[in-house]
Formats: sequence, C-alpha cells, structure tokens
Amino acid sequence: MYKKALSLLLAGAMASTLLACGSGAKTNSETTKAEAAGTEKEEAEGTEKAAEGEVEGGHIVILTAPEDHGWTGAVATFAKEKAEEINKEGKYTAEVITCDDASYQIHQIEDMISKGDKSLKGIVIQPIDDTVQSGIQQIIDAGIPYVAFDRIIDGVSDKAVSNVKGDNEGIGAGSAAYFVENGLKPGDKVYVYEGDTSSVTSLRNKGFTDYLTGEAEYDGKKIADDKKWTEDDLKKVTYSGAMNWSRSDTKTAFESLLGEKSNADYKWIYAEDDELAMGIIEALNGGGIDESVKEQFLSNKPFITGCGGLEDMYSAIRGDSYQDLVSKMGGLMSVTYSPSMIQTAIQDMVDHLEGKEVTKDHVIECVNVTKENVKDFKSFN
Repeated sequence: MYKKALSLLLAGAMASTLLACGSGAKTNSETTKAEAAGTEKEEAEGTEKAAEGEVEGGHIVILTAPEDHGWTGAVATFAKEKAEEINKEGKYTAEVITCDDASYQIHQIEDMISKGDKSLKGIVIQPIDDTVQSGIQQIIDAGIPYVAFDRIIDGVSDKAVSNVKGDNEGIGAGSAAYFVENGLKPGDKVYVYEGDTSSVTSLRNKGFTDYLTGEAEYDGKKIADDKKWTEDDLKKVTYSGAMNWSRSDTKTAFESLLGEKSNADYKWIYAEDDELAMGIIEALNGGGIDESVKEQFLSNKPFITGCGGLEDMYSAIRGDSYQDLVSKMGGLMSVTYSPSMIQTAIQDMVDHLEGKEVTKDHVIECVNVTKENVKDFKSFN
C-alpha cells in the first residue's frame, strides 16, 4: 500500500518528492510549470523504477520544522535539494515532509510506522519540540534508523544513528573572540540581543560568557590571561530578553535603547541571529533614532555580530548594501550556523545505510565570517 502511494507521489512530484502538512506548508503542486517541465521525464523514470522495485536502497523520509522564519524555511529548501539529489542518483528515494506543529509531526511518524512498509529504511527528523520524543521512541521501537537534526532530545539521542547540530555555544564563543580581537576589555559594556527563551539562547549566552572567563575556546584558542573577565566584569553584559528571532522586534527594541542618549556609548553588540543583527542595521539606517544620538553611537565605531548566514547580512558584510553605514562601524561579523546542515544529516543517513561509519555526536564547527572571508561562504535568503 505504501509503495503504491509512493509511486503516485513520485509521479506527481516536480523537483523533489515533497509532502506538505499543516496550513503553512507548500506542496510540489505549487512548483511552476517551467520548473516541472525540466524534470518531468526524470521523475517519471524514477516512479517507474520505484514501482518495479528497482530502487535497491529503499526509502528515506525527512521531517523538518515549519517554514516560520528565514532559517527554518531555508532548512526545508536545503532538504529538498538533497532529496532531489538522492532521487536522481536512483539508489534510494527520498521525500521531505514539513509540519506546522508537533502533534502533526508525531501523526506523520505514527502513520508511516502503522503501514509497516519494509521499503522505509530511515528517517531524518528535525523535531519541532521536545514532545516529539514520543514519536521518535516509536521509530526506535519499530527498528527504523533515525538521524536527529538541530533539536536534539536527550531522552532518545543515544539511539540515533547521529545527532547533527550546529555549535550554539561556539556561536557565543566566536562572537566574544571577535570582540576581544578587536579591543574588548574586561568590564566594557556589552549588549546582547537574545533570540528566545529556549536552550538555544541559553547556550549562545553561555558560550559568550564562558569564552570571556576563559572556560571556553574558539578556533582552538582561549582568551589570554590578561584579558579574562571576572564575574563582576560580566555584570556589564546587558541582555535584551526574547526578540523572538524577529528583525522588526529587534529594530523597535534598538530604537528604544538609543532613545536614551546615555546608551549611545555601547560599542559591542552581540545579536544571536542575523535577523536580529539586521534589525539593528535597519534601525541605524532609518529615521527612528535621533540623528545626534545615532552620530554619537557611530562615532564609537561599534562592532555588531550575528549568526546564521542570511544573505542580507552577508551582503552588508561584503559591502554590497548599507555601504555608508557599515563604513562608519568598527566591524560587522556573522558566525556560521547554516541551514544547509540538514544536508549533512541526510548524508549521515545515506552513509549509515551504505554501511559507512557515522559520527554519533555530529557538531558542525562555527566560523566567524567577516569582510575578509565572506566570499568563501554560501548564504541563504
């Protein structure tokens, strides 16, 4: 039954076999006719092979979070790219399922398992939240290999083929190292724009302060002894509270911050996402801040960091946009945390099915992206 459904799915797919669930997801039926024309023959041939049992490796399902902001939306895009690559190679079939909430994600898991289809060889999952643990436990109980991406749930992580994630603490450490490299001294005022109230934010905060106190390293190095911060020094770090990963919320918050002229002496701004950093840049470029306060702020040659790999941020770093504004700053930097990491997670599953050794705790190393090396990194929109 599952194979028949799969054949129908592949026959109707455009560039990859994407299923969408939930009100906010997009299906392949929305792909343009122009895009479909170039792949119709390949997809028909792939469907024929699947129907005849010629796909020797079996089927891989990729479950991703909803497309609710740039980073997660890009995860789905990169997952579809990898699924398309797998389908073209012909040994395995792959499909991407995006879901708007955890209950639907669990439902998809239960539905797949209930069919008992032997062609289902592996599941790659980005859990929407920790409640998906119950669904993952069902995957484990069914004996289906799984790879976890981004949100790693401790209660089931030891049963995963691999746990693939970015280095959230490394993001904080990278930002702190960049500031220290550019003159940050113990006790200097620092403002941190936080993403939300999750463990992601906690880890990014921890990496930042741990680097300053000498407990963490970046790029294999720790802060010099004479530049270490004490607990008293850390009291000079101010936290924004949850910005909900929102550019507009951060723009409003930064305008409010500089509504007080005394705050114009902030030189070190650590934003925990490129969207937040862009909110600051847009605030500085707009008319919501008194011009004299703005001039005072920029006269300090401030440094602003973000993370993620958003094209808007990379464009500003390259000097393709906001040239006049960025030229007045001390520096602009983004730590890597690319949504393309989902492709590493999918490849881990393929490698496992091929009998290759896979790293269990697969942490993707962070790199600081500046105007000197930005050309070497791929951004997302």
